[in-house]
Amino acid sequence: MSFPHLRMRRLRRTPKLREMVREVRIDVNDLIYPLFVEETAHHRVPVGAMPGIFRLPIEGVKEEAKSIAALGIPAVILFGIPARKDEFGSSAYDDNGVVQGAIGAIRESTPEDFVIITDVCLCEYTSHGHCGVVKNGKLLNDPTLEILEKVAVSHARAGADVVAPSGMIDGQVGAIRKALDGAGFEDIVIMSYSAKHASCMYGPFREAAGATPQFGDRKSYQMDYSNPNEALREVSLDVQEGADMVIVKPALAYLDVIFRVKSKFDLPVGAFNVSGEYSMVKAAAEKGWIDEDRAVLEILTGIKRAGADMIITYFAKDVPTILKKQ
Repeated sequence: MSFPHLRMRRLRRTPKLREMVREVRIDVNDLIYPLFVEETAHHRVPVGAMPGIFRLPIEGVKEEAKSIAALGIPAVILFGIPARKDEFGSSAYDDNGVVQGAIGAIRESTPEDFVIITDVCLCEYTSHGHCGVVKNGKLLNDPTLEILEKVAVSHARAGADVVAPSGMIDGQVGAIRKALDGAGFEDIVIMSYSAKHASCMYGPFREAAGATPQFGDRKSYQMDYSNPNEALREVSLDVQEGADMVIVKPALAYLDVIFRVKSKFDLPVGAFNVSGEYSMVKAAAEKGWIDEDRAVLEILTGIKRAGADMIITYFAKDVPTILKKQ
């Protein structure tokens, strides 16, 4: 039997040929790097479950952001660990708070067009570790919206370019859009965590951000990972309320959701390659079970191939070096 006329292997013969016909490419412009800023820290504090990741003091974030910008990475997303927590997370909207101070520090050390994104949620700021106002063990939706409005406006006032509500609180995008516009911040972008799932992959993040719930779990407000159609409904509602960009979180077990969201909605879609996904790769690489660089590039390419326009990832700083090796 003769070979078919078309031999697919012809285009795989050499590295240059493979590069020429590559359909999906990872670029540093696709990436957003998460930063943890701790109000009481005086030096870099390593996160045990996330090798290479640190809690940074406000002054330290200035140099960190400068080095990130120098790599060509266009944006960071900030998570704050405050000095003071209370039942309502009130330090989250303090104009002298940890994230607000970090925004100012980053502005001093990075180019004018460097993008600062802020996570708008209360879990790092509440004494109980939940993402909003809690009464009798239940998260109250509408009172939480009032606080999130204040947080978003405070971040915008400090100089954020993008606010990213992540609590999966019903109506959060509409409430924040109205508050921002009312305060004169019509140009501030809302990048909503529209499909954030109740995942086991957040453990290392909760260590880093000090955001572990003190009781119960978040399944009453974060999404059930078994419901992709519900994810589309969540995204649709956020789009109707004025979201400029949406996020699917986590990424690896949700590639189908990323694909479906991107196929249905004509707006930028982000994916969060979360802490547990990062730590699994790091652990396997330390054991010598996988090649870390190859795994990172394959994972990020898969996320982009599924439809993500941008990827929030703790691997972002490694990518420029990895790409140079290709």
